[in-house]
Amino acid sequence: MLSSTASPPTATLVAERVRERLRAERTDPSRDPEFAAHIARAEVRRHNDFALARGLAPVDDETACVREVLAAVAGYGPLQPYLDDPTVEELWINAPDRIFVARGGVPERTPLALTDSAVRDLVERMLQSSGRRVDLSQPFVDASLPDGSRLHVVIPDITRRHWAVNVRKFLPAFRDLDRLVAARSITADGAELLRSAMHRGASVIVSGATHAGKTTLLGAMIAACPPGHRIVTVEETFELAVAAPDLVALQGRQPSLEGTGEVTLRRLVKEALRMRPDRLVVGEVRDAEALDLVLALNTGVPGAATIHANSAREALGKLAALPLLAGRNIDAAFVLPAVAASVDLVVHCERDAAGRRRVAEIVEPIGVDEGVIAARTLYRGDDA
Repeated sequence: MLSSTASPPTATLVAERVRERLRAERTDPSRDPEFAAHIARAEVRRHNDFALARGLAPVDDETACVREVLAAVAGYGPLQPYLDDPTVEELWINAPDRIFVARGGVPERTPLALTDSAVRDLVERMLQSSGRRVDLSQPFVDASLPDGSRLHVVIPDITRRHWAVNVRKFLPAFRDLDRLVAARSITADGAELLRSAMHRGASVIVSGATHAGKTTLLGAMIAACPPGHRIVTVEETFELAVAAPDLVALQGRQPSLEGTGEVTLRRLVKEALRMRPDRLVVGEVRDAEALDLVLALNTGVPGAATIHANSAREALGKLAALPLLAGRNIDAAFVLPAVAASVDLVVHCERDAAGRRRVAEIVEPIGVDEGVIAARTLYRGDDA
């Protein structure tokens, strides 16, 4: 999508000349953006110098055209302004002419209209730095963009016709508990409860539905850990944006075309325990890796993780059920008391109809009662 000051053929032509010059100079525009901008400005001026003689439309707003050319050459084309917009939380493509963004939890349709080939080119450019792929043999892909945003892509014939693309951004505005208090996602008392839990080495599970703010809250809680703590994070795809002085981030790996080389979350949890963590963080628990997490917590390693659930108490039940997927020799008689003893707090997140994300409740497990993990409520977010 191009501005009204430059028709698509004009900007496309200029962008191609910029690419040719950058290739000739052996310059990566992402590594040397100033040089790329210099080349783009020179090519836009060159276009205008010869436009009338060649019967081409001149560029009225050279600055705007340079921005568009740079986005096409070094960024993600027409999506780049939305990815740069700090108010945009997420962007998704249902079809080349049905592109949406979310601001403040509320979706809105953009005026962009691309083509199928343009969407494929953008996805290939996004995946270039991740080393991951998407094709008929691997029709799904999760990857991290260089800025930490998460990319998810599904292609036909899993989708009906068009490529489905989601880019979930992680905004720096909510990377600590004080900023969540300012955003009215949690009260000052609730934030202090979580801050104290992280300082004393409590194990905390963050629950909630999709887009409820689980990963954002988890990142803010990790930021509240003592600066001397060594933190090891384990994720399928890098999502947690955590700035800590002593941190190691581990990411799973997809199998190769030959079906080899896969690295699962279960393997990563086991490897993380060999790295002397003061806190083990699992980005999302949703399968048999729950067993490895519970076993790690029972050895005295403080942990933190997210899990999809409709309430804090349901999260405890789900965390006790997922380890059963690990094998027939695991039963509820072992798992229930292990979860009750190793999890100190469950923090449940919700998103209301207006799109506001908040901490709805914080509960503390107190034991097992008639085959169910009992818990008492320490905080309710009604007044947040």
